[in-house]
Amino acid sequence: MEESSAEAPDSSTQDDVPPLAVKDVNVLLERVRSEGTSSPSRDDDDSTLLNPGTHSSILDENSKSDSGLPEARSKSSGLCFSDGKSRIDYLLVYRKSSSLSEKREVFERNIRAEGLHMEKEASVTNNDVIFLKLHAPWDVLCRYAELMNIRMPFRRKIFYRRHKFMSRMEKRINKFRGWLPRKPMKFDSDTLPDLEENESFTAPFSRSRIHHFIIHNKDTFFNNATRSRIVHHILQRVKYEEGKNKMGLNRLLSNNSYEAAFPLHEGRYHSKNSIRTHGAENHRHLLYECWAWWGVWYKYQPLDLIRRYFGEKIGLYFAWLGWYTGMLFPAALVGLLVFLYGIFTLEHCQVSKEICQATDIIMCPICDQYCPYLKLSDSCIYAKVTHLFDNGATVFFAVFMAVWATVFLEFWKRRRAVLAYDWDLIDWEEEEEEIRPQFEAKYSKKERMNPISGKPEPYQDFTDKYSRLIVSASGIFFMILVVIAAVFGIVIYRVITVSTFAAFGWALIRNNSQVATTGTAVCINFCVIMLLNVLYEKVALLLTNLEQPRTESEWENSFTLKMFLFQFVNLNSSTFYIAFFLGRFTGRPGAYLRLINRWKLEECHPSGCLIDLCMQMGIIMVLKQTWNNFMELGCPLIQNWWTRRKLKREHGQKAKASFPQWERDYHLQPMNAHGLFDEYLEMILQFGFTTIFVAAFPLAPLLALLNNIIEIRLDAYKFVTQWRRPLPSQAKDIGIWYGILEGIGILSVITNAFVIAVTSDFIPRLVYAYKYGPCAGQGRAGEGCMRGYVNASLSVFRVSDFEKRSQPRATGSELLGESVKYCRYRDYREPPDSAEPYSYTLQFWHVLAARLAFIIVFEHMVFAIKTLIAYLIPDLPKDLRDRMRREKYLIQEMMYEAELERLQKEKNERKRKERVHHKEWP
Repeated sequence: MEESSAEAPDSSTQDDVPPLAVKDVNVLLERVRSEGTSSPSRDDDDSTLLNPGTHSSILDENSKSDSGLPEARSKSSGLCFSDGKSRIDYLLVYRKSSSLSEKREVFERNIRAEGLHMEKEASVTNNDVIFLKLHAPWDVLCRYAELMNIRMPFRRKIFYRRHKFMSRMEKRINKFRGWLPRKPMKFDSDTLPDLEENESFTAPFSRSRIHHFIIHNKDTFFNNATRSRIVHHILQRVKYEEGKNKMGLNRLLSNNSYEAAFPLHEGRYHSKNSIRTHGAENHRHLLYECWAWWGVWYKYQPLDLIRRYFGEKIGLYFAWLGWYTGMLFPAALVGLLVFLYGIFTLEHCQVSKEICQATDIIMCPICDQYCPYLKLSDSCIYAKVTHLFDNGATVFFAVFMAVWATVFLEFWKRRRAVLAYDWDLIDWEEEEEEIRPQFEAKYSKKERMNPISGKPEPYQDFTDKYSRLIVSASGIFFMILVVIAAVFGIVIYRVITVSTFAAFGWALIRNNSQVATTGTAVCINFCVIMLLNVLYEKVALLLTNLEQPRTESEWENSFTLKMFLFQFVNLNSSTFYIAFFLGRFTGRPGAYLRLINRWKLEECHPSGCLIDLCMQMGIIMVLKQTWNNFMELGCPLIQNWWTRRKLKREHGQKAKASFPQWERDYHLQPMNAHGLFDEYLEMILQFGFTTIFVAAFPLAPLLALLNNIIEIRLDAYKFVTQWRRPLPSQAKDIGIWYGILEGIGILSVITNAFVIAVTSDFIPRLVYAYKYGPCAGQGRAGEGCMRGYVNASLSVFRVSDFEKRSQPRATGSELLGESVKYCRYRDYREPPDSAEPYSYTLQFWHVLAARLAFIIVFEHMVFAIKTLIAYLIPDLPKDLRDRMRREKYLIQEMMYEAELERLQKEKNERKRKERVHHKEWP
């Protein structure tokens, strides 16, 4: 029954099929003879083209053009078979010299049995490379579209009229909008056509109800992405060898039976003619002009067109990236305002004034022997720079960014719901995944019944599974220890280098030894990060394969978690050290804590540790984003340029220009082996950098925004021009990455609370203003209340109490023209002449208690705000909920009308039979 119903559409149109010309038949036969005599192998015998009769069975009057392309142009551009009518839906590439021809022969024989049409052609540039072109005829598309429950348009959407008052208001608003200039970020309707499937109700395709669907042209009813997805679905279920589970294209790709498999791009992406005057030649050309071209960087992304060409999974990635970039605008604006607030209030900052005027305060050396005594006023510039990032608006910005992260995620859920509705993904469920070949080979001896399919499948027992997980967790822990060891090496470098730079011959380096140490340490740290990332990918692959995940999605989730954990710790470990450990455990002058009892730990700058944290974040963020952008686009560009250069040298410019589409696509770079993993990972790490330490670097959202504006066009250019067309696949959301984003949002609240309380001087200033300053007990705090803060935050040390190895070689008389008896350092300790010299003062304990209280209050307050916002913002917009309810209602009405129509037909048929029966009665 299934085969007969599938062949019904062909039988009805077979009489209208134009016969192939005699010239075309002769050309096909000549090619068969030439290919058959080129090599005596069985593989070449199978490379014969389909006979004319087989081809003509799928052609009808609607197939003379495909997607608006003339027949001659389609044939010459390499998008169709040699008949110029059967569109290439999928392409397989293999080498004749490969020794795995038997599996290919069985595989291709079974492909024919499934009803797919095949055609083979040797490469123009290499006779060893064979292209196997596949085409799915109408009956095969219908049969598998029904099996795969592909939703297709069956009736135009009906938009109900609103209240008259609302209609009048909308008319007035539209009239007012007509006076305003057009939105520059939107495309003209003439440039970007509306895709009609978004304006139609859809339903799972059914051959029995085929007359209900909107079919204007059988060639274009299933778009190219859907056709490729159907063919790939078939190839994944075709056997290549007798035996259980010996099936699937992925296994043949993994054992190198086939070299590559991909759908074709829809022609060239550029044209001599303007898109405004001549229109787009194909969807790829339209995507390039409206999306990948740098001239449209300020335009909205054509998400419906991206989804139509690349599939829902890639469309959702670009939708998320565009949403993230759009949400960065308010964050970048507020961060810039915080920075500008620091600039405008710099002249009125009492703390920086006191530091700049403190010419009589001598600071203790920051390192052993080579570091000299310095005047506090020498750090005037650094105090002013610190104020730009550490000012009264910092706490507000930290709270704002914590709320922003929650709003971003909650509104993304709403945006995702709208896209899922528009793209018919609300009721979509992933198919039961196939078992990975590696899992099957490892555990083929043990089997148990699958509770869903009811079929026996390989089984991994409890002890084996969890022993592998324990080994994998141990490997992760070891790699984290490697990161800590790398950070330890950077710390030793900083400790040694600060003394070396202090004795440097160049005065600029010598006078700014601490800044030079921080800058060079950050650059070295970046190089270490990039080198370790290469190692981490190999270790993550090894550990993930060691775990033996059952399915591909389990493998991807496990690999994603490992890679994110490795790279997150690798990228942020040094930043955590500077933020929370630098200068915290150094001891005091005369009793320094030393590393391996030799090196004195590094201290913060006299103006605070925040300047080091800002430098770390700024340099790492700029260098990493620049490097990622170069690697993403630079490598494919260079590789494709080298390939084009080699082809031009071997075949000439004219020959290269005449290459068919499958040849041009074959010479493009394949998509990453891990799909969108690298793109997501880069953006997630950037999101963490933007939120986790944003209180110390308010310009981070601005840098992220500028990078993402470039990133969108880089990725678009790469997908459209430099990569082979990836297989269009479906997805409902961004997967495991959403949970990682939520985890980063929670971590950012904790880290920003500690940055404000521990790293910045916000809490010590607050305690001084309310407890120890001129306004103590008055319940107010302002710049006037901060007089004397610098002197109160510095402790006194007697120079004669220095250890021998800590005594500076350059004496105070040589540097300052007078003998130095006392120096100052950042801490709250008793003076040397007190009853308990160098013990902590009461102010130290007040500051410590205030810091702990602030952390607790800040975290609870922000978490409460985040929870409240998440509760108040529904996951589904109200208008979307109403549209879904109305669509459900209309579909029920349509089904009811269809049922009434069926009953009415049956009733009329009974009446007709009764009338006939009465007439026949004598």
